[in-house]
Amino acid sequence: MVRVRAHVWISGRVQGVFFRAHTKEVAEKLGLTGWVRNLPDGRVEAVFEGEEEAVKEAIEWCKRGPPLAKVERVEVRYEEPTGEFKDFRIVR
Repeated sequence: MVRVRAHVWISGRVQGVFFRAHTKEVAEKLGLTGWVRNLPDGRVEAVFEGEEEAVKEAIEWCKRGPPLAKVERVEVRYEEPTGEFKDFRIVR
């Protein structure tokens, strides 16, 4: 049971297509904690923390996104898990 933390940036047509809401649903189904938000430059940024396989599954989902999204690029940086989150939230 390995816990990991991934900091993720998603580029493309990812705002205005319910990307954040779908990301929250996916993260909650996978038992992950963290957050997701829109960035001023049009990207979506997220932090996923939890079981390694679940985090990897969330990242794979980000590469597709919800039906109306057009994901062009996903950048991932793994960090040390902090355990600071109690749930998964949409933040501003």
